[in-house]
Amino acid sequence: MQNLLESISQCAICKEHLPLGPRPVVTAHPESKIVIIGQAPGTKVHESGIPWDDQSGKKLRQWLNVSDEDFYNTKNFAIIPMGFCYPGKGKTGDLPPRKECAPEWHETLIEKMPKVELVLLIGAYAQKYYLKELFKKNLTETVGEYKTYLPKYFPIPHPSPTNRFWRAKNPWFEELIVPELQKVVTSIL
Repeated sequence: MQNLLESISQCAICKEHLPLGPRPVVTAHPESKIVIIGQAPGTKVHESGIPWDDQSGKKLRQWLNVSDEDFYNTKNFAIIPMGFCYPGKGKTGDLPPRKECAPEWHETLIEKMPKVELVLLIGAYAQKYYLKELFKKNLTETVGEYKTYLPKYFPIPHPSPTNRFWRAKNPWFEELIVPELQKVVTSIL
């Protein structure tokens, strides 16, 4: 695992497309129990090199009902975004994650974590990639049908502050699904 993470840290397969240059942000351990697959690091995470070290991460830890210490313990959580580096700014937020990372690295990383009990799929990019034809019409329907994907996958929306409108339109997520997510996470940890 350490050799693989070192190789990833040197990855530059899409460097010409990255406005801030390559800085892969990924954590994993052979004993990781839960894999978090989100989108890609934002500028704050790119600067710090610490995954989910931003407002989105605070909300995610709240949804999971875990402390920072538990969240950053790689024996608990592996953090493998769809794109490992900051992709750049778009019109309404960050650009989509680069498409090179997941096919290049994900399968090898996950194979080195035999104790994984749950893969948390955050946002439509991760859900479409992993669920393939099982992805529903949209993220809202996919998240609403989360039980369909258990025990392996648990799809949730992105916890970004820019996603607050989705959360306001879909209060059932935090009222009904977040408590279920917390139960699953607690039982695994």
